[in-house]
Amino acid sequence: MKLLHMLGAATTVMSLAGLAVAEPVKVGMITTLSGGGASLGIDVRDGFLLALEMADAPDIELVIADDQQKPEIAVQLADEMIQSTKVDVMTGIIWSNLAMAVVPAAVAQGKFYLSPNAGPSALAGAGCSPYYFNVAWQNDNLHEAAGAYANSAGLKNSFLLAPNYPAGQDALTGFKRFYEGQLAGELFTTLGQTDYAAEIAQIRASGADSVYFFLPGGMGISFLKQYADSGVEIPLIGPAFSFDQGILQAVGDAALGVKNTSQWGKDLDNAANIAFVDAFVATYGRLPSLYASQGYDTANLLLSAMDKADVHDAAAFQAALEEADFASVRGDFEFAPNHHPVQDFYVREVIKEGDVYTNRILGVALADRADAYVAECKM
Repeated sequence: MKLLHMLGAATTVMSLAGLAVAEPVKVGMITTLSGGGASLGIDVRDGFLLALEMADAPDIELVIADDQQKPEIAVQLADEMIQSTKVDVMTGIIWSNLAMAVVPAAVAQGKFYLSPNAGPSALAGAGCSPYYFNVAWQNDNLHEAAGAYANSAGLKNSFLLAPNYPAGQDALTGFKRFYEGQLAGELFTTLGQTDYAAEIAQIRASGADSVYFFLPGGMGISFLKQYADSGVEIPLIGPAFSFDQGILQAVGDAALGVKNTSQWGKDLDNAANIAFVDAFVATYGRLPSLYASQGYDTANLLLSAMDKADVHDAAAFQAALEEADFASVRGDFEFAPNHHPVQDFYVREVIKEGDVYTNRILGVALADRADAYVAECKM
């Protein structure tokens, strides 16, 4: 990998040279590399770069830019990449509000967008596009799995908590789609909030037998620490975003034993995942996260399509992406007609291996699940 030049403090251009082609495929990665959500974007970036480095890849020019978790900056960067840099493919966005600000305009201009994370319901249903592929999940999915797990665990009166933005709204919608019990309470918090004293007081007084919360990144770290310090002993459940690798190291013992749901785990026993985990640890000196696994799969999907079609032949490249002919870290991988995955979702438990907090898979919560919006997608 060769660093060519800097376009500014937030943007990097890299060239990965491999097989000779007429001109490199230009990939624009807009992701969060600073602020409270930086760990998520860094992991997506690192997983994506690892896949490119491990592959015998054709020439790729990769432009990486920091959106600072701000929609207006993401839009500005996307406009520059499309109009000036003239990227062929875009990827990288973590947050659903940024995805909704960038993706519809990008695909309307004929740019392929491969999402390594955000999967808002609006882009899975009526707002789907031949140019948009989500390689992670639809936002509701991990929360649907948590609702199904809550039923199997005999939970009857859950308190729900999520930030008030598209992914937070999808989260609670997804949980309630499968959960069969009563609600002790339901709160939407401010995106980026760090003080949860008022919410924890409401949980304490609610009579709940469990708390289901979705608070990714720094929000989850703050909540978990404050919850542990509060002395409230109501069991927690969450999606993997609330108990992911980076969060666990910051939270520590307070997370031990908590159940969470994910479409991936480092202990999935398939050749692609074993190779990925080993290479990630060797390269970066840390265990990969859910986000890193999604970045890795996104790059390998892209490479698989480039092996079969020219990115400038839109119909052929779309068909090549739809085939999803790559070795996913999740094992079997296929797209539903709305270009979102059909996959298994697992229940995991937070454990400690030596000095490292991590997760182990306990079982399947939902098998071969697509999403609730497939029928609304007309392509």
